[in-house]
Amino acid sequence: KTTMKKLIEKIQKKINSVIWSFVISGVVLLMLAVLVVWSQFLLQLAVGLFIVVIAYMFFYAAYKLWSLKREVEKYFKL
Repeated sequence: KTTMKKLIEKIQKKINSVIWSFVISGVVLLMLAVLVVWSQFLLQLAVGLFIVVIAYMFFYAAYKLWSLKREVEKYFKL
């Protein structure tokens, strides 16, 4: 394989992992939204978990973008 094709495959792989992270986080948040309707305790739990899930998504996206940047820099030898 050419090096450009390898780079594009790595980029696609990292973007796909970020997409799956957002999908899984969205499903978790959707389930929490349904649970919020039932009780006050679950509302507090859902708000706390919402903050944790959002923080995790940002950290995960930042890590994937950083690793993608590193791959591009390695490819172009910057």
